[in-house]
Amino acid sequence: MEKRWSLKSEGDEQVVNQLANNLSIEKVLANLLVQRGVTTFEEAKKFFRPSLSDLHDPFLMKDMDKAIARLESAIKNQEKILVYGDYDVDGTTAVALVYSFIAQFHKQVEYYIPDRYAEGYGISFQGIDYASEQNFSLIIALDCGIKAIDKVEYASQKGIDFIICDHHRPGDSIPNAVAVLDPKREDCNYPFDELCGCGVGFKLVQAYALKNNIPFEELEQFLDLTAISIASDLVPIVGENRVLCYFGLEQLNKNPRKGIKAILDLANVKKEVTMNELVFTVGPRINAAGRLESGRSAVALLVSDNHADAKESGQNINITNTERRTIDVTITQHALSMIDGNVEMINRKSTVLFHPDWHKGVVGIVASRLTEKYYRPTIILTESNGKATGSARSVKDFDVYDAIEACSDLLEQFGGHKYAAGLTLKVENVDAFQKRFEEIVSATIEEHMLVPEIEIDAELELSQITSKFYRILKQFSPFGPGNMSPVFITKHLVDKGYIRIVGTNHLKLDIQSALNPRESYPAIAFGQAEHFDALLRKQIFSACYAIDENTFNGNTTLQLNVKDIKIE
Repeated sequence: MEKRWSLKSEGDEQVVNQLANNLSIEKVLANLLVQRGVTTFEEAKKFFRPSLSDLHDPFLMKDMDKAIARLESAIKNQEKILVYGDYDVDGTTAVALVYSFIAQFHKQVEYYIPDRYAEGYGISFQGIDYASEQNFSLIIALDCGIKAIDKVEYASQKGIDFIICDHHRPGDSIPNAVAVLDPKREDCNYPFDELCGCGVGFKLVQAYALKNNIPFEELEQFLDLTAISIASDLVPIVGENRVLCYFGLEQLNKNPRKGIKAILDLANVKKEVTMNELVFTVGPRINAAGRLESGRSAVALLVSDNHADAKESGQNINITNTERRTIDVTITQHALSMIDGNVEMINRKSTVLFHPDWHKGVVGIVASRLTEKYYRPTIILTESNGKATGSARSVKDFDVYDAIEACSDLLEQFGGHKYAAGLTLKVENVDAFQKRFEEIVSATIEEHMLVPEIEIDAELELSQITSKFYRILKQFSPFGPGNMSPVFITKHLVDKGYIRIVGTNHLKLDIQSALNPRESYPAIAFGQAEHFDALLRKQIFSACYAIDENTFNGNTTLQLNVKDIKIE
């Protein structure tokens, strides 16, 4: 698929030069900082050396005082507390965090993860009935609940209070809970509104510790869970999230909890754990439990303090993840076959597909796969409990939540973010929804949004890539949305002559300057075998790439990770 290259504008020259001088770094690195909003020596110091003191006062969040007062009362009076969360990574890590914290000094606490198939997303009547039957008087809901107005009212009638910790967009009304913690509330003035659900759970724990004179050092053991959640939920790695990730990764590398250590060992991860390992190795395995079996097994793994139990749970989750991948591939191929050859579908600005037999646990992954293939807003639906239910994924700059909301009269329920959402509707409304959603998308999406964009931070010559340059570049991490690994462009390149196809359609090559052949770097270009013949013929090209390290036979060298190639 053709991609558009977009070179970011350079920062103010005077500011860049001053920053480069103050930090004794190259101007291109100083410009990367300015592009990220870092313009002074002090800001750069905070960026390169995050501090836990940079975390905001949790009591700045609306309703935090009420949440802590209710939690203190429950603990003082020996009430039974149910920690309730969604079945994905964000929900299960949040539950593991809050449950583990409370369980240290209050034994009347349990956790509950709804069944994806029997109960669906979020707070369920079934979950509330369970709480009532087991005499729980307080439910702490994590990563869900912001729209559960009827559920909270139902619980209230049964004498059960709710503390809601969510980060999804609120509806027109806020549930009548004891406390509703959500930085996206319009009436919440918390300084950072991009926390994930686990992040909001951490703020609850931080507030309780602050109020009850518990040293912050005792909370550091939970930062690994927060980092995993932030990475997996794809929230921006800026501000408070960046601080939490920085120290969460530190915790993961120094002293990983037994469940995570089991996952890393089973996945044969022997190098330093970075955001990549969290996104592509740890997160999918935790997610697999909630997708195919029960999110409870993921929480059990995360809270385990027994090495043997953690290893066994990790092995089971690893097997489940393998099964998930097989199902995912099968359904993705089926979904693609429904579009392939259908001219009307191919020419649409959106994709909405429904099949009653698709596995509910992987529809979100399939939606992501189809978005990659056709690069347009995509919704994949299956049938569950007599309703059509599924997941939506979007493309850069297009708000899929708003598009779904414009079809709300056809829906039973929906919720989510700008780029990902979930929805449920009557099966008989699927055709009407498909038509309406296409109309909404066609009327609101701009043509350039339908072409994948590669944002390029700066133009670079190969001679500028040195070990010192990369050493400083590494300190820009942790990387993720809002602080992606810098992408560079270099023009007038040629392959050195050792190009080959590896795997199914990847290129391994040695890139050198056509103007100065002494400058060269090994490179990998995933999924770009179509350029093999042109590069073999020594055609000159431009490449945009990130700079990585590659370890082979114990030797670590710099390598260019090529995002795209254009023949000049």
